[in-house]
Formats: sequence, C-alpha cells, structure tokens
Amino acid sequence: MTAKHQAHELPVLHVKTVAVTLPVDFVLAEALDSNGMAFIRDGEGFVTRGETLRLQAVGPGRIASLASQWRHICRVAQVDNANPESGRGLIALGSIAFDDQSDWSSVLVIPQQVLGFKAGRAWLTTISTSEVAAVSGDVADWIQDWIKPAAVHLVEGQLDEVGFENRVADALVRLESGEAEKVVLARDITAEVGDDFDLRPAIAKLSKRYPTCWTYWVNQRFGASPELLVRVDHGRFSARVLAGTAARGTDPDVDRAIAAALTSSPKNAVEHRIAVDSLVNALEPYCSEIVADPQPFSLALPNVWHLASDVQGIISEDSSVLDLAEALHPTAAVAGTPRDAAFEMIRQLEPFDRGSYAGPVGWIGADGDGEWVIALRGAALVNGTIVAHAGCGIVKGSSPEAELAETELKFKPIRQALA
Repeated sequence: MTAKHQAHELPVLHVKTVAVTLPVDFVLAEALDSNGMAFIRDGEGFVTRGETLRLQAVGPGRIASLASQWRHICRVAQVDNANPESGRGLIALGSIAFDDQSDWSSVLVIPQQVLGFKAGRAWLTTISTSEVAAVSGDVADWIQDWIKPAAVHLVEGQLDEVGFENRVADALVRLESGEAEKVVLARDITAEVGDDFDLRPAIAKLSKRYPTCWTYWVNQRFGASPELLVRVDHGRFSARVLAGTAARGTDPDVDRAIAAALTSSPKNAVEHRIAVDSLVNALEPYCSEIVADPQPFSLALPNVWHLASDVQGIISEDSSVLDLAEALHPTAAVAGTPRDAAFEMIRQLEPFDRGSYAGPVGWIGADGDGEWVIALRGAALVNGTIVAHAGCGIVKGSSPEAELAETELKFKPIRQALA
C-alpha cells in the first residue's frame, strides 16, 4: 500500500457552506464546470469546481488507506456552516481501481467548491487550505454555455468480438472443471478524441436519458451506473444488486414477456442469487441487521431489463460508507465467485487493466455517510483517448454469442451519449 499523503502531512481544511436559491429551470448536470466533477441522480446530487486536495492510494489496502486519510482530514477540519441543514459541508468524491494489481490510482478528490441540491434544498460549499472569506450565494456563473463536440465513433479495442467469444468459451471450460462458480468477463471499445475534448454535453445527456441511474464524472471516468454498491445515511445502509440482463422489447406486450422470461430463467436466477449472497456475507461483520429482498424484481432501464434485489440494514457506529465499500468490493456481480478464483481468471483472460471500470465511484461526507455505485455503463477519458468497457457474468450454461450481445446492450448508453 502506498499513499500520496501521510496523515501528518495532510493540511487543515477550512469549510464554509451557505444556502443558495436555484433558478426554477436550473439543471444540475448543465452546471458542470470544465475542471469539475459530478455525481447526480434524479436531478439531485453535486457538481464541483476545482481541486483543493487529492488523496491517493494503490494496492490491496487502497480503500482502507483512503478511509484513514479521510478520517484525519475530517478530524482536524475547521467547518463553518451558517445553516447546518443547508448541505453536506465537507465532502470528497472518489474513484477506486477495480483490481488490487491495477496501475490505476484510487483517489478521493476534495473540490474547491461544491454546488449541491437535494430534497428541495440547494447549497454552496467552499473548501480551502486557508481561511474562507464570505461566500456569495449567487449561482449565476455556474450556468454553462457549451459547444457540443463532433460525434464520436467507438471501435473495437484490445479484445474484439471474436476474441471475446473465445474468452467466454475458455471460461466455460474452466467453470465446468470446477475452477469457479461464476466469472465476469469484459471487452473494450475505444476512440481517439484529442486532449481538448469536452465531455460535459455527454454527461448531461446521460443524466437526462438515464435519470434513475447515477451519472458520475470523477477522476477521468464517466458514465451512468444502474448499480448502487452501498449508501449510508445516519447509520442505515442500503445496497442494490443487479445480476441478470435482457434487452427491452419493441412493444409493450413483447417487453412484458421479456421481463417475465428474465425472472423465470434458471441461469439468471443462479447468477443473481450468487451476487446477493456474496453481498450479504461481506457486510455481516459490519452490521447489526441485514434484510434482503426474498425474490428479485425486474428493473426497467431505457435499454435493458435487470434482475434486481435491494438489501438494507443497520451498521455499527464506527463504520463509514468507505469501510462498507471495502468489504463489498468486488461484488460477485462484477468479478464472480469465489472471489480469488474469479480474479485469477479475469487477469488471465482479459488482455487489459480495467482501471477503475467496475470499481466503486461516489462520495463520502465528514460524518461517514455517502453513496457509492459501481462504475458501469461508462468509459474513461485519458490523454485524449476514450476507452469503454462492458462485461457479463459467465456461469455454466452461458452462451458466448448471447454474452457478446449483452455487452452491446451495455455499450448503448455510452454510444448514445457520444453520438
């Protein structure tokens, strides 16, 4: 484990929050600054400006390292909230690498300013390493005027369609031999867009088209995730498991039939139960109570149906949302089970480092509350190159052709956003 900052080197942060009034037609996703971040669902959440501090860590202890650094930052911070009910105050947005062995740094980024909106209240928080002067409640300069970039054409990446089907076939042989119960394999598509490419129109489009998903833009990764990893709010946690996917139908009757077939599919039922059991077992040491849906339900998104289950409970007093994220990641829904065996298969069968794809992305507050989703249905923008990934859960009975078709369904949101 390495970290960019040790606790004794971390600065004292000064935080001031004021309540603000947003225009009636204000759209949070459209206020995203060119050097900002975003985390939005159903029009609520945060957009940010600038960067006051970046905490980094790599390796197996990366989430624990970030959680420790964050606790120190919050313990010594000087927080001045004119109205404690006006907002979250000190927060950080973060993105975690999928694999312990990844070269991708996991980060918590503490912004200079946060514009937030939730439950009818809006606020503006300023975070600095020096005393914060009076903060204006005027948000007029947050309204952006973007120039939409040219459409982006994504092409096959390091693992093309034939190669992906071959890797799925290889995985099925290994599953039949008892090497694992399930493994999640991904493929990639890519495009060169240049260093000055403006992602903000794509992020706004994702937020508008997929309002019930979590639209994120943190540390070079963006997307609209349907999968909540974990949320903590005043001592209670909630999580949502998605495992099992089918395309939406072209008319209402066909669509209903597809949803019914998904819920009755033995293959999808097995894949889903593995994912739910994995999550519950991981959280038991941190919780005094856990309740999971007895049966999954069909979750409709604009492009796909998912089998979904909600899990809720009460956490111990000294646990934060990052502690739970560490316990949960990687879930069986994005890696497989058993975890170690699935990871080895992924490392051997995928020809790329996933980076932060399928890793946790979200935010944490000074009280340990927060919301983290799995970085799906998106891509990374690094050095002028966009790389998108999509994966599928492979179990006995999976079909390479069907899994390839599922990846195309999962690429649809990012293709639409960049069109």
